[in-house]
Amino acid sequence: MSDSATPATPVTFPPAFLWGAATSAYQIEGAVREDGRTPSIWDTFSHTPGKTIGGDTGDIAVDHYHRYRDDVALMADLNLSAYRFSVSWSRVQPTGRGPAVQRGLDFYRRLVDELLAKGIKPAVTLYHWDLPQELEDAGGWPERDTAYRFAEYAGIVGEALGDRVEQWITLNEPWCSAFLGYASGVHAPGRTDPAASLKAAHHLNLAHGLGTKALRSVMPARNQVAISLNSSVVRPLSPSDPADQVAARKIDDLSSGIFHGPMLHGAYPETLLEATSSLTDWSYVLDGDLELIHQPLDALGLNYYTPTLVSAADPDAKGPRADGHGSSEHSPWPAADDVAFHQSPGEQTEMGWSVDPTGLHELIMRYTREAPGLPLYITENGAAYDDKPDADGKVHDPERVAYLHGHLSEVRRAITDGADVRGYFLWSLLDNFEWAYGYDKRFGAVYVDYVTQQRTPKSSALWYARAAKSGALPEPEHI
Repeated sequence: MSDSATPATPVTFPPAFLWGAATSAYQIEGAVREDGRTPSIWDTFSHTPGKTIGGDTGDIAVDHYHRYRDDVALMADLNLSAYRFSVSWSRVQPTGRGPAVQRGLDFYRRLVDELLAKGIKPAVTLYHWDLPQELEDAGGWPERDTAYRFAEYAGIVGEALGDRVEQWITLNEPWCSAFLGYASGVHAPGRTDPAASLKAAHHLNLAHGLGTKALRSVMPARNQVAISLNSSVVRPLSPSDPADQVAARKIDDLSSGIFHGPMLHGAYPETLLEATSSLTDWSYVLDGDLELIHQPLDALGLNYYTPTLVSAADPDAKGPRADGHGSSEHSPWPAADDVAFHQSPGEQTEMGWSVDPTGLHELIMRYTREAPGLPLYITENGAAYDDKPDADGKVHDPERVAYLHGHLSEVRRAITDGADVRGYFLWSLLDNFEWAYGYDKRFGAVYVDYVTQQRTPKSSALWYARAAKSGALPEPEHI
């Protein structure tokens, strides 16, 4: 039992609880020029000198495109009941427009068939940051047309897979797409225009609404449509300081309210519109947009790694911005230069992120209140550690085991507290291409030798397999 658990907390999870793992297309597939696939913004970005550690790219990644059958067999060995993966838009629709390339769709058809044959429930994410480069060349997410192109793509994939895939996620972490891609520039496409990033956020919201309608127009009514948000758990450095409370509200609006406001409530927060008025008048929010975005959801995906600690900025303070989102002279927080970020206390992962499982409970309970009656899934949660094989070729990662035990204990506590959490997707199944960090950070429960592509389940994978099989959490030392 974790320190945060109470004697009333049940030992087991609900019988129908999904024990899953998650990945994304560009991080694992490789085969970037096969079967009609064309470059995405991440192909372009990773091939631009200086953008990724070591100049690493996803050209090969972990070669999942060719090894998916073995990877699915590994999932079955680990007792997974669900697998969340993303579809590469430029593999399916190379220009971001027009008819699908059936060879690209066929890969996902085969993957879904393989999963179902092993009794593993597929969960499809339509967009995990890999916009076709041709759409970026036409203006990318700051352009309204991109949202309509996404809806067309959603309909294509929904029609191809909707008869066999019941769980759908429109976008993964639109905050990262908008603000790391268009404000700080640490993610593709690497632009640094804060006003454009706010337009991108709105058009990502619009894409979600239009994509949801497109999916429902081509799929059986039983299918669930959701979105995965990485809403920050924002805490003021001094909870009693009004200036720190204002700073926390500003960052909460920019990380959470900007997306769940229109999606769940049909409106942007007034405090957000006021705080960003120096950058934009929001005139690109057209009549009817908020209604389009405010589509009924069947579920909500929550991604959580670490809390965010902020205060009002000291005008004389200098130094890097400790927000955990990469190094850049440009902030991913538009119109928030008056906010300072602080390292949260406690042990840290290889990403420099503090380990705080209570933040996950806080996030779950927030959305239990924010969207009563809406089922929740933890669609990402995990940690990067410096994993290495020992002399026998085994990979022991007790830190990750402890991380998973702590966070899953908080999920279990939230369920006891009345939250309708129906599943958990560990990030990630495999070590993979970690965006701008290249292959320098390992999030996988399965170790990948990037030279031989050999897969080795780490201690955490074996621990998670036991939890998935029993529906209970083994003590961390029992691996």
